[in-house]
Amino acid sequence: QVHLVESGGGSVQAGQSLRLSCAGSGDIDAPICISWFRQTGEKVRDGVAIIFRNDGSSHYADSVKGRFTISRDNVNGTVYLQMNNLKPEDTGMYYCAAGSCAGNCWHMIAESCIAHWGQGTQVTVSS
Repeated sequence: QVHLVESGGGSVQAGQSLRLSCAGSGDIDAPICISWFRQTGEKVRDGVAIIFRNDGSSHYADSVKGRFTISRDNVNGTVYLQMNNLKPEDTGMYYCAAGSCAGNCWHMIAESCIAHWGQGTQVTVSS
């Protein structure tokens, strides 16, 4: 059983920052990539960042490059998403997810590659 619990969401104004946390527990030796997804309304969940737990390699969606940073603390089993210079279009429910790193799972940060999801944390950015 794998549990992922997000925290750190909130309401901020454009240009401000938030840091999301994802605390993981259970058998998460495999899969070994942790991702953050964003969902707005009824739309599909879009992958925004992914990290390889072993060496900390990361990859980002174009929409957040240069503004978001994903990092991990393997000792505490926590993955973070530092979000700077937030924009109204960053508004949404943010989900932490554990899944495959292979091939397009890495480059696409694809929902279909996810094995475990957290419950989500809401981020609202006002203009």
